[in-house]
Amino acid sequence: MKHSVIKNGLILSAFAMVTSGLIGFTYFGTQEQIAHQQQQKLQGILNAIIEPSSYTNAIANNCALMSSAEYLGTKEPQHIYRALNNGQPTAVAIETTAPDGYSGKIQLVVGLTQDVDGNVVISGVRVLDHKETPGLGDKIDLRVSDWVLSFAGKIVNTDSIRRFAVKKDGGNFDQFTGATISPRAVVNAVKRSALYYQEHKDDIFAAPNACSLNTTALSEANYHE
Repeated sequence: MKHSVIKNGLILSAFAMVTSGLIGFTYFGTQEQIAHQQQQKLQGILNAIIEPSSYTNAIANNCALMSSAEYLGTKEPQHIYRALNNGQPTAVAIETTAPDGYSGKIQLVVGLTQDVDGNVVISGVRVLDHKETPGLGDKIDLRVSDWVLSFAGKIVNTDSIRRFAVKKDGGNFDQFTGATISPRAVVNAVKRSALYYQEHKDDIFAAPNACSLNTTALSEANYHE
């Protein structure tokens, strides 16, 4: 009986060791592939909101970590991806949070650049994650409607800032029938991101590179082009 127990124990131990080995082998065998896929997804998001021909650096590997509850919607550090053309700053992609969505926080990424007059120009916006009501507030999502594309090309300066709101609030952006809170939250978050870039551009490009700390911030988001 004693020998049988010892034998069974050895068999179970060997089985556990083999199983652990297989799991470890599978993890390390797919880790590189997963990282590559995440990097490609991240690059696709950035290229959707920043013109790829406008930069020459590896933008997905160049980012700053910045915090501003007032402008970026949360006290948590947000990634700001930096586009450079032959070493000169050309654009950024700012992660930001709209804390006042109808059903909670709305996670966004906002592409921003500047025109020849120094005005901040929105190059693109994408909603990364949200819990807004299907059929109503979820129209902020590109998978549901093209509303979010209306930001591209908009200028943010002292003249336009007063009209940077939904039409119900006297602005230029459409709201949705039966759902004003969701688009209002997004519009305001985009405006705050533009103002943050306007005031902190030098700080953003002078900050140390933080991408080595986390290069999957956007690529792990619930986003589809």
